[in-house]
Amino acid sequence: MEKLIFQDENGKPVEFCILEQTRVNGKNYLLVADAEEGDGECLILKDTAGDSDQESLYEIVEEEQELDALLGVFEQLLDDVEIRK
Repeated sequence: MEKLIFQDENGKPVEFCILEQTRVNGKNYLLVADAEEGDGECLILKDTAGDSDQESLYEIVEEEQELDALLGVFEQLLDDVEIRK
């Protein structure tokens, strides 16, 4: 399973497992979890980098309507996974 490492607000590394990725309305989204198996906390990340940027820049999706729509998309992509808010 592919992993991403981010830095938290204190500069400490935090590792997430990429469960799925999709593209909606020209934006890339990742569904990530803090655990490879079992119950874990999931986040949906949106790539906010511009077309000319060489690296991705991910932000947590927090807007309720966007989050609800993406939860539905990811649940369809992952048939055997239930995502709860």
